[in-house]
Amino acid sequence: MNCGADARSEHRVERIRALVQDRLRPQRLEIRDDSAAHAGHAGAAGGKGHYRLLVVADCFSGRTLVQRHRLVHDALAVLLQDEIHALVLVTKAPDELV
Repeated sequence: MNCGADARSEHRVERIRALVQDRLRPQRLEIRDDSAAHAGHAGAAGGKGHYRLLVVADCFSGRTLVQRHRLVHDALAVLLQDEIHALVLVTKAPDELV
């Protein structure tokens, strides 16, 4: 086990959480680190991660999927440059939850 990689991943997840919470104020935020499943993938070289986010926020109400994803990408811009290789997003307004 590489404890350094685990600590780096945990730190990155917390940075993702902080940035999304600060910018979007979600009612619900789930972050899954899928990086281990992509070990050896070209984009994973250099320690970049693969993440899946579920974000439920009032600010998504009345916005298109593209607009919602842009809001998340804007919030994570600093990490998307050098630390995130792949990002899967599920973005919902609170009234869209089943």
